Amino acid sequence: MNQNIIIIGATSGIAEAVARRYAGQGARLFLVARNGEKLQAISTDLAARGAKDVQTFVMDANDSDLIPRMVDAAWKAFGTIDVALVAHGTLPDQLRTETDIPYAIAEFRTIAESVIACLAGLAQRFETQGKGVIAVIGSVAGDRGRGSNYLYGAAKAAIDTFASGLRARLFKSGVHVLTIKPGFVATAMTADLNLPARLTATPDIVAKDIQRAIIQRQDVLYTPWFWSWIMKIIRWIPAAVFKRMKL
Repeated sequence: MNQNIIIIGATSGIAEAVARRYAGQGARLFLVARNGEKLQAISTDLAARGAKDVQTFVMDANDSDLIPRMVDAAWKAFGTIDVALVAHGTLPDQLRTETDIPYAIAEFRTIAESVIACLAGLAQRFETQGKGVIAVIGSVAGDRGRGSNYLYGAAKAAIDTFASGLRARLFKSGVHVLTIKPGFVATAMTADLNLPARLTATPDIVAKDIQRAIIQRQDVLYTPWFWSWIMKIIRWIPAAVFKRMKL
């Protein structure tokens, strides 16, 4: 598969699983993350797995001044880009966000603002290119605010709305935008959470769904598939009932 792929947040569990799938198909990968040492280790692994070429760019996505430089470097490296995946983010401590306002603002900026900035930067170049797919990892948490993680959910909702509008804008240029909404996924970010085993997927399962959704040009992907039905039920619950539920 002669594809050129950008992955922002390439050291995250889901992103790395996606990169491995593309590497096994001989793609060329441009990896972006803030941890240069870990980025290099992943790069070496992907080359061993069959990636045709692996380039890296060290960047903290909160530094929006670096985004144009990152985009320029990616297109300079490969000429054209077929797929961009924006996959970075954090999982904040909800209780702390309720009393530590600077922390809450910083987390929201990392989860939502920096992702939107990356999407905006990529969109300009993809629009000029006139083809390709931009995929972004949102969350089922963005479908409805829950008392247990509403700052995270609000940030993911912002991404969902931005991606929806971007999809409509770029459709006219031949560029597709995919919003990915995973449920529970067993990654380093969720390692300290007591997740229900039957509802928790591995990064490999999610990565397989993401790659298929990119090929099929889906607008929105719930992964695993059953989260689409779970979230339909959650959205249908009346507000008077929902606010009393321990979710």
